Amino acid sequence: MSALSYQEFKSAKGVPVKAWIKGVPIEEEARRQLEALSELPIIFRHVAVMPDVHVGIGATIGSVVPTVKAIIPAAVGVDLGCGMMAVKTSLSASDLPENLEGIRNVMEIAVPHGRTTRGKDRGSWGTPPQRVEAGWAKLKPGFDALVEKHPRLGQSNNLVHLGTLGTGNHFVELCLDEAQAVWIMLHSGSRGVGNAIGRHFIEKAKKDMANHLHNLPDKDLAYFEEGSAFFGDYVAGVTWAQAYARMNREIMMQNLLVALREKTNLPPFQAHIEAVNCHHNYVQKERHFGEEIWVTRKGAVRAGKGEMGIIPGSMGACSFIVRGLGNAESFESCSHGAGRVMSRTKAKKLISLEAHAKATEGVSCRKDEGVLDESPAAYKPIEAVMAAQKDLVEIVYQLKQVVCVKG
Repeated sequence: MSALSYQEFKSAKGVPVKAWIKGVPIEEEARRQLEALSELPIIFRHVAVMPDVHVGIGATIGSVVPTVKAIIPAAVGVDLGCGMMAVKTSLSASDLPENLEGIRNVMEIAVPHGRTTRGKDRGSWGTPPQRVEAGWAKLKPGFDALVEKHPRLGQSNNLVHLGTLGTGNHFVELCLDEAQAVWIMLHSGSRGVGNAIGRHFIEKAKKDMANHLHNLPDKDLAYFEEGSAFFGDYVAGVTWAQAYARMNREIMMQNLLVALREKTNLPPFQAHIEAVNCHHNYVQKERHFGEEIWVTRKGAVRAGKGEMGIIPGSMGACSFIVRGLGNAESFESCSHGAGRVMSRTKAKKLISLEAHAKATEGVSCRKDEGVLDESPAAYKPIEAVMAAQKDLVEIVYQLKQVVCVKG
């Protein structure tokens, strides 16, 4: 592989940082954040950076963090197991009605979404359906074991959030590929319980390293070493949250398929012709360069040789179903999306409703002020992001949404 496919930089004390950023911007603050990360003694070989890179809390989003006998909880973050799922159906564009508002309404009802306002949680189930109850029954034993050691984690009602979307950049879409086949695609994670687990152990790591924080380039980079008091509990908690996130996406997809079959006038159709369910915010043990290490993908997708993944664009932009090329230097990874170029606050100030409506023309979606921070202009051009990682993945399908449901 040619070294020209990525740029390399490093701090005076750190390992190299290898960044697939040709043709896409990287903030100076993100570069500094990556250099600080590279200075930790637990980093293995180098830090890999994806083209959707941007500043994050704890660690840079769009980074692949390989560590030896240790994990950095803040690098994994709090949206544990966040990721994508996509299913190809036997429907074609000609099967869809000209006005898609009715279909969007059915999708919005099938998947609870939105924020908690004035004590009312719009993004949860009032009475969880049987499919959700059955899913939670499988997850409950692992959660109970975690709560027994960490009672604080038992305060959230995780059953009513299983099979729900959440808020922010999470979404459900109906898309068309180049052959006009209809796809259903969604983006979500482990909801409030994943957030609680992530925050709980980030605090534990900081307390665990309280006497050493002054030696860290950033206090958010506190880590657990294998054999330490909470390492095993953290791995158990993250693993459970990642399983919750995967099941969360599966239940949403099942509910969407049932709703589209039973609540619309679409012709009978099959699904799961192509199905992908992948995390892009997680940690797991893997073997790279002959060593067993922990790999944290914070806003990155595993792209091992032949492995399928999803790289979504912003609402109004194209998304891609990809096949991994197994690039060793990237720790077999690729980007998880387009990557922000504006903070949410800045986007809401700079992007007008008119500009948003134009950018999402032809898509049945929200056109109000509440989603301006998710408008395409807030993100890097997805085409440039894909061009920068040609040696990480190959494109199998290019999708364009026609319906988008945001949290």
